[in-house]
Amino acid sequence: MGDERVKEEALQILGVFQALPRLVVFDLDYTLWPFYCDFLSEGEMPRLYPQTMGILYALKDKGIDVAIASRSPTPDIAKTFLDNLGIQSSFVAQEIFSSWTHKTEHFQRIHRRTGVPFKSMLFFDDEDRNIQAVSSMGVTSIYVHNGVNLEAFRLGLSTFAQKSVTPTTSSRN
Repeated sequence: MGDERVKEEALQILGVFQALPRLVVFDLDYTLWPFYCDFLSEGEMPRLYPQTMGILYALKDKGIDVAIASRSPTPDIAKTFLDNLGIQSSFVAQEIFSSWTHKTEHFQRIHRRTGVPFKSMLFFDDEDRNIQAVSSMGVTSIYVHNGVNLEAFRLGLSTFAQKSVTPTTSSRN
């Protein structure tokens, strides 16, 4: 499935939901791309998971900002890869640094930089401990097993929409 077809399908998925995130945040390693960037050199040509680019295009078309939260001991390589892929300028925030904490510090910085409340964010990551820590901040967080794809994207938007529904109080008789 080419980028354009994935983009069209992702736009259809976005069109289903009334409540959409203001910011979608991605981890890098094994979420946007199928490797740990610290095991590669800057000279190697990186690749994204097959449906990632189409999803990024759809978010851009819909006017939804994207950011990165990645715990990496080699932020220079990660940034070089983003540049080589031609997507570095797509992200409103890039928090790529090594940290002993989960991704909570990354999200504090993203929040300060963008002003987007945690409850208006959607996050994709391949590590359950990050999902749990970031979820406790109020961010809708989705665990991805084989990188970001349309199935994970649909699940993320559906979960976000369900969390965004304000419970109605029953009327008194």
